[in-house]
Amino acid sequence: MFYSNEHEPIHVHGKHQGAESKAEIIIEDGKVIGIQIKSVKGKKPLTANSLKDFKYFIETHADDIVQKWIDYFVLHKQIACENVER
Repeated sequence: MFYSNEHEPIHVHGKHQGAESKAEIIIEDGKVIGIQIKSVKGKKPLTANSLKDFKYFIETHADDIVQKWIDYFVLHKQIACENVER
């Protein structure tokens, strides 16, 4: 998920059972070259299993996430919420 007042770098939050972590998407020359998992201030981080699933999801959908980020934060377009569950 994105929070509506987000900031760069491009990142997305993952939440599960009260825990939360974020994944920063590293882009170079317009291509995703990496993902860096970070903690969220004041939140308990995702467990190891949830973190593994979160990272896999981000790796699989990074291009779509970047496009939605650009659409919302740069182009100010409306985007549809997508709730992703296992």
